[in-house]
Amino acid sequence: MVHTYSLVHDDLPAMDNDDLRRGRPTCHKAFDEATAILAGDALLTLAFEVLAKEIDEPAIAVKLIGELAGAAGPGGMIAGQFADLKAEKGQGGEEMLEYIHANKTARIFRCAAAMGAICGDANENEYKSLCEYGFKLGLGFQIADDILDVSASSEQLGKTAGKDAKAAKCTYPSVVGLEKSRQLAKKLADEAVMILEPFGPKADTLRKLAIALLERTR
Repeated sequence: MVHTYSLVHDDLPAMDNDDLRRGRPTCHKAFDEATAILAGDALLTLAFEVLAKEIDEPAIAVKLIGELAGAAGPGGMIAGQFADLKAEKGQGGEEMLEYIHANKTARIFRCAAAMGAICGDANENEYKSLCEYGFKLGLGFQIADDILDVSASSEQLGKTAGKDAKAAKCTYPSVVGLEKSRQLAKKLADEAVMILEPFGPKADTLRKLAIALLERTR
């Protein structure tokens, strides 16, 4: 719900102003801007309602709500998105880029891993390892996304290709180049896989996920 809300709002004219998402008209194009804003607001609020109502153990519910609020709020995704907008027109360097990716994307991936760890009754070391895995996965995912924006077609992506360059956004290909971007994405995927070593075969699905996100074409 939080992820979808972020996409609906990210596509709005005041943000990234995109007409396509997953090969279909974006919410504000299919309906109108007011509907898209309200749909995003509803999804974000509903996510917390589900956690509050559907988790039987109150202590677990509170932890999950805290994780999600921290990742999606002003110290996480919102901060990253704001910095992303400020860094348009080539105003951001590598330090700004790392801040944007860490907050806009990696914090949400870390949150997903953290919430899974909490629900799975992970001990402190397991929790920290899964959080680190999620964070590196998110960083690698965003770099791969930046690469695809300059190397794939709109048909492949299901959204408008080349928008980052057109808007002079602060992305890894624009700041460090395409080849170094690919190297960084591979390094992060490898590091994410290594973090899972103590979990043994139980973490095979997470290992495959790290590689799949690196190799995706859409």
